[in-house]
Amino acid sequence: MSGDQYGGYQGYQGIAVPPMPTSPPPAPPDRLRSVAVGLLNLSGLGLGYALTRRWLLMAVCWVATVVLLLVALPADPDGVSGPLVVLYVVFLVFAAVHGALVGLRTRLAWPAPTALAIVLGLVLLAVPAGGVVLYDNARDEATQQMLLDRLEKADQLVADSGRLSFSAAEPHYRQALGVYDDLTTAHSGSRAADKVPDRLKTFYTTVAGAYSQKNYCDAIPQLKYLRTVPGTIGKKQLGTLTTWPDDRLATSLYECASASLATQSADWPTNFGDLLATFPQSSQAGQVEPAVKSAVTKAAQGVSGSEPCAAVERLQSLSTQIGSLQGEQAGVADALGADATRAGSQADAGAYQCGVSQYKSGDFDSALSTMNDFVKNNTHDKNRARAKKIAIAAEVAQTVPAAGKRLPTTASGGSISVTVKNDSPDDITVLYTGPVTGSFTLKACGSCTTYSLTTTLLSGFKPCSGGKNYPQKTISLPTGTTYFVHRPDSSTASPASDTAKLRSGYIYTECAYATGSFGTG
Repeated sequence: MSGDQYGGYQGYQGIAVPPMPTSPPPAPPDRLRSVAVGLLNLSGLGLGYALTRRWLLMAVCWVATVVLLLVALPADPDGVSGPLVVLYVVFLVFAAVHGALVGLRTRLAWPAPTALAIVLGLVLLAVPAGGVVLYDNARDEATQQMLLDRLEKADQLVADSGRLSFSAAEPHYRQALGVYDDLTTAHSGSRAADKVPDRLKTFYTTVAGAYSQKNYCDAIPQLKYLRTVPGTIGKKQLGTLTTWPDDRLATSLYECASASLATQSADWPTNFGDLLATFPQSSQAGQVEPAVKSAVTKAAQGVSGSEPCAAVERLQSLSTQIGSLQGEQAGVADALGADATRAGSQADAGAYQCGVSQYKSGDFDSALSTMNDFVKNNTHDKNRARAKKIAIAAEVAQTVPAAGKRLPTTASGGSISVTVKNDSPDDITVLYTGPVTGSFTLKACGSCTTYSLTTTLLSGFKPCSGGKNYPQKTISLPTGTTYFVHRPDSSTASPASDTAKLRSGYIYTECAYATGSFGTG
């Protein structure tokens, strides 16, 4: 060893240690492993990333799935919005493709054969598929519950409306009917639609509630409305309900009209007319004419009762009202026409009893009008002659009320001569009543004038004493009090009256003259 080398330092050269890898070294490409990772990521749980130790990416998959579940659950009929579903599907496809790329060169953390991972991936595909099926079922159930809720609300609306008047309830009935129609058409396979037929039965009985309570007049608009329901709900869904209102409406029309006819209300012809026009072949329509005939008979019987004028008015009204009815059944129109004619004839004949009643009650104006109409309308009636007498007496009693204390008879003539002269320039009608009643006319006195009131007040004033050829007529009257009225036919002067108490052995003269007001002497 040389001195140059002694004491020299030879440095130690260490061995270099490479750093520890942060992830497994790339593995040889493996397509089956790539498929396994991709399939495992399609489950939405990020299991492919878990087997390749990509924990953050796995967490992203979980977050995406949790967000979808929070939005989708609980299931409702509208489901998840389309854009969100598309976005989630795109995310799963991306995770599957990306996972496949990662798994192509990354060994699995789970030391199981790749084939087993593929099988597990295929099995886990049932998770999203099963989720879709379960969600669809939950959505269907939510839809069913929603439709059942709609049905229940419609049912409650019907029940609440049944406590209202029909006019107030009708809009609610239409609203409920619209729900029933929608359920049977747009959701025909739903549980709610299956319940609609039973609900419609309840609907019909509720709407026509007045009929079950025998409030027939109130039931008419309700039943007419129900006959329009087939225009909204199909006859297939309605079944026998299609014709359910018909017989009930016919009964209601008849019963309501009959009650109105009995109480003399004015609306019975409308209901009978609807019955005859709508259900001409029904048994109820066959009862219309007998009911009308009975009403005419009853009214005619009232003519001889305590209120003959009311009975006459009733008969006149019946004649007009019956004339407005028409029937389509054989013979109904003719029978109704005969009833109308009979009512009119009975009214004309009954006017006599009405006039007598008016006269006896002191209503001389009405008695005069009634008897004049009776005489004009009944040329062959047995009471026509007396009606003329009563009309004369009523006109006398208009001026001299005492003349109307006794109903005149058809008696005529007497033993006392009474001459009536006309000392006026007007034609006059002389009316008288008492033991006998009558009237006659006297022509005007051509040479006579109207006396001034001053002249009539002078002492010794005596009309019909000027030696003129006065128009005159002599009649024979019985003893007793006779009431005279001289009525000018052409002037506006008021009638004049005179009361004569006739006794045997005397000759009487009546003189009619004109002053500022018509007078007698």
